[in-house]
Amino acid sequence: MLTKGNQRGVSLIELMVAIVIIGVLFALAVPSYSKWIQNQQTRAGAESILNGIQLTRSEAVKNNAQARFVLCNLPASSWQVLAIPASAPAAAPAATAECGAGAATEIRVQERSSREGSRLAQVAVTPGGATTVTFNGFGRVVANADASASITQIDVSNAAGDRPLRITAGTAGNTRMCDPSPLLPATDPRHC
Repeated sequence: MLTKGNQRGVSLIELMVAIVIIGVLFALAVPSYSKWIQNQQTRAGAESILNGIQLTRSEAVKNNAQARFVLCNLPASSWQVLAIPASAPAAAPAATAECGAGAATEIRVQERSSREGSRLAQVAVTPGGATTVTFNGFGRVVANADASASITQIDVSNAAGDRPLRITAGTAGNTRMCDPSPLLPATDPRHC
């Protein structure tokens, strides 16, 4: 038998206070969560480009032939890897909506659309107007066949994010992703 002294429960006032506290916490968390999502899209775009460049270099070394990495539809983060086979060349695959077709002697090894996890990532290339980097069979950067400038640096950012990333490609074939933020100390290994 329950008496008034033994009854347990939550009053309407206590429930309202709990709902207000949860609402305030949610309102404070949403901007941070949104910025985190934007930064993750930047990271996804940068890691994808870095992986594409590294794949291009490994294809060149594996086949002992030239391979090239091409950024498509700038400022989006779409790309493709094209290889020139050492043996008799096959016909190039048909062009896709995001990237154009390679030369008739090139084989498309892999491509990635900017819609795959990083649609809001924006890409800026140094030197301006460069879209390609070509590797030889030793994994070193060589001149592009069309005499265009080779990519040396790619900056990936997001207008709503606060963590831009940079990818560098050295002439020896070394690639690196780093953080250009001036807030990081120069001794930090993530710093550019």
